[in-house]
Amino acid sequence: EALKLVHQLALALGSQWIEADSELHDQAVALISHLPVITSAALLQTLRNEGNEPLVALAKTLASSGFADTTRVGGGNPELGTAMMANNTSAVLKALNSYQLSLKEFEEAMLSGNWEELQANLKDTQALRPSFVNQENKFT
Repeated sequence: EALKLVHQLALALGSQWIEADSELHDQAVALISHLPVITSAALLQTLRNEGNEPLVALAKTLASSGFADTTRVGGGNPELGTAMMANNTSAVLKALNSYQLSLKEFEEAMLSGNWEELQANLKDTQALRPSFVNQENKFT
């Protein structure tokens, strides 16, 4: 009965109602919400730990919208980020492992000079992105 009331309230507010298995939900949000927080925070941490001050100063000067977009969630609320990781640890670790494997594929293509493979991977991700960010039912 309580769920029905919340459902009606959500619809009345214009929300979209989605029902999902809790484990599947946790894995999905780990991939599209929690992993981006960690990866963008790691990018910022990498710059902080660089140690070459002239390089870091130049990077700060050159940083533009792409860097801002990529690091936005990593520069967000630390308490929220910690809560997400603490309450969804297993799914986040699984997503992080998968991400590391993807990074390794890019690294191996570069190390071997396989620019065709790298370009093919980038073309694949270019084609994949709209299915995640240009959805008609995208939440706002």
